[in-house]
Amino acid sequence: MWPLTRRRAAASGRDPAPSLWAYRLQRLMLTPLFRDALRVGLPFGLAFAAGWIWLGDPERRDMILGHVAEARAVIESRPEFRVDLMAIDGASPDLAADIREVLQIDFPTTSFDLDLGAMQAQVVELGPVKSASLRIRPGGLLQVQVEERVPAVIWRSARGLELLDAEGHPVRPVKARADRPDLPLIAGEGAQAHVPEALALVAAARPLRPRLRGLERIGERRWNVVLDRGQRILLPAEAPRPALDRVIAMDGAEDLLARDVAAVDMRLPERPTLRLNAPALDELHRIRRIEWGED
Repeated sequence: MWPLTRRRAAASGRDPAPSLWAYRLQRLMLTPLFRDALRVGLPFGLAFAAGWIWLGDPERRDMILGHVAEARAVIESRPEFRVDLMAIDGASPDLAADIREVLQIDFPTTSFDLDLGAMQAQVVELGPVKSASLRIRPGGLLQVQVEERVPAVIWRSARGLELLDAEGHPVRPVKARADRPDLPLIAGEGAQAHVPEALALVAAARPLRPRLRGLERIGERRWNVVLDRGQRILLPAEAPRPALDRVIAMDGAEDLLARDVAAVDMRLPERPTLRLNAPALDELHRIRRIEWGED
């Protein structure tokens, strides 16, 4: 074939070799990337350019956006996407009212207008809420499932009285100590950060429960056990529970706390110290003067 072609070209006086541009085009056509660009890239580029030019008209863009908005409105207005009610489970009436106030949902609405993630974050930010989950149930019901924090202690600080849970998280303010007489009282700055330790001390002080008035945090480092008649048990910063157990044992053996004692100082556990009230101290001095023959 090639000899015949070359003989015909020689007879006609024309060079049978391809031109430079024809040769380069043939070489490009042998490149897979170039062939793919012609087969896919060129049609896509032409279509994109045509669409860009067509959408360059503001009226056409507004027309398309209007059709999209109408289609979305039709879909959102369907009954299966409608939300009419909200149910709150696991919350007290006061907390349920706070949740409704925070969410501020105008019913009826659609599920497309409800950002459940953001709403859940709003609910969890409420102090009494430990955890919350939101879901839309069939029948147009928005269900809010709440796990409420359980108050464990009353914390008295410079800002007033506040209920805390067993981990020290704030639950809600309280007006008076008498509102929750079933809960132990802790006081002092920093006491809220040591609620588990305070509860352990309250449990250890069960034999003193009728006389127990609360725990007082001193210097944000240690506890005082406050009893009635102004008595106090001064506990050490380290290992307060064994020190309290020792005082309770001494009281059980010798009725220590039934005496006219102002405080039992256990800050040095190896050397307990008693602090007497003024009348008892005067009586002790009088007895010593008699023993020493001064009176």
